[in-house]
Amino acid sequence: MSGILDLLNSDLGKKIIGGVSGQTGESADKTGNLLSMAMPVLMQAMKRNASTPEGAEGLIGALNGKHDGSILDNLGSLFNGGVDQDVMDDGDKILGHVLGGKKENVTNALSAKSGIEAGSVSEILKVAAPLLMGVLGKQQKEQQASSQNGLEGLLGGFLNGNSPQQEQSFLESILDADGDGSVIDDVADMVLGSSKKNEGGLGSLLGGIFGKK
Repeated sequence: MSGILDLLNSDLGKKIIGGVSGQTGESADKTGNLLSMAMPVLMQAMKRNASTPEGAEGLIGALNGKHDGSILDNLGSLFNGGVDQDVMDDGDKILGHVLGGKKENVTNALSAKSGIEAGSVSEILKVAAPLLMGVLGKQQKEQQASSQNGLEGLLGGFLNGNSPQQEQSFLESILDADGDGSVIDDVADMVLGSSKKNEGGLGSLLGGIFGKK
């Protein structure tokens, strides 16, 4: 399976980057760079949630329902005239559950790293989150990943991909660098040099969203 960074370099990824870029007015280069940092972080958070039976069941339910991948079927319509507010609201809800109270910190960290103003980062992530769920929904159907093990394999495949050198060098720089189990803190520490740690992991932060349509 191609990894998430390979996806961004594919034809589909280029359409997503181009559409998100047009939505926010940021350059395609800056938008692609931001997504290459943000999407693996979101994917890792989902993978951790899927490590529990309840989390896996909720995510599978979402991928079989609202986030079944149909959002990717007509990207031209999605981006033509601006992304629908319902999609933006859905993205904001996904981000809220994935990142919890750390959403603002992560947004600021990604802003500092990418050189994109924090408000634009927030808008980009709101559009990207439902698209990421759509990608997972399509892959889940193709692989028939209907069990916890299957789902963890699907998410792990996106993180590892088939170009380990490129992706591992990136992921190792941000994902759980201090081994404390908190991806989000490590992103903030790497970019902002924060020494203050927030307690608790990401496992419970996805709670609720994947059971809703």
